[in-house]
Amino acid sequence: MIDVRDLSFHYQGSKHQVFSHFDLHLESGSVYGLLGKNGTGKSTLLYLISGLLMPNAGSVTVDGVVSCRREPEMLQEVFFVPEEYAMPDMSFEAFTKMMHKFYPHFSDEILAKCLDDFEMPTEPNLKELSMGQKKKVYMSFAIATGTRLLMMDEPTNGLDIPSKALFRKVVANYMSEDRTLIISTHQVHDIESLLDHVTIIDQSKVLVNSSITDISKRYAFRYLSPEEMNDRVLYAEPSLQGNAAIMKRNEDEEETTVNLELLFNAAISGKIG
Repeated sequence: MIDVRDLSFHYQGSKHQVFSHFDLHLESGSVYGLLGKNGTGKSTLLYLISGLLMPNAGSVTVDGVVSCRREPEMLQEVFFVPEEYAMPDMSFEAFTKMMHKFYPHFSDEILAKCLDDFEMPTEPNLKELSMGQKKKVYMSFAIATGTRLLMMDEPTNGLDIPSKALFRKVVANYMSEDRTLIISTHQVHDIESLLDHVTIIDQSKVLVNSSITDISKRYAFRYLSPEEMNDRVLYAEPSLQGNAAIMKRNEDEEETTVNLELLFNAAISGKIG
């Protein structure tokens, strides 16, 4: 669905090269966690995929359409929720009436259900919303668009703990198998239960691009005492429960739950890939 080929990009006036000869392929129908250190280009990549930025070299295509051309047939199937945004100076009813015509699969019913699940009124006053409430409203609208590709940049920033749980519930309830969701975040614990695919980038390198199923088949995530540490351990960190470790998994072992934070640290340190 998404092909990034030989991508190079830097912001105008900056000598810093965000991407250089970067390649990435993402299939449709998955919930992706896009992870990376701060400043590694996660948000920039989402802007490039949505066509809001233009590559200096290389290409980004969505379903075979060059994203920066902003073709109508692509735009009606793509919705991007940035980390920060301002709600328009109009009523929510006027906003939805204006915007929903751009999205042929928009569902008023799903919008109402999402707002209810987020414990928000069906006609929120956009001028009186807190940052967290704005996020709930905007994400409800995003899900209701019915686009085949939905991207969210740091969606849980500004949400309190109960609201983060509501976010996971809403996404789980309304993401169908034919939709693709990319969540860029550094708050891995907020989203790890939603993901079925993990993509970890470090500037122009893709360190990990695997399904949760494949990661579980390759690695075992365990807490080990010092005496249990052996040559199967690929990466470990001390914790209150013992050494949190990633190990080579034997085929006869039961699969373990992926520790996303541990996986990220191991990938960044070069211990797995």
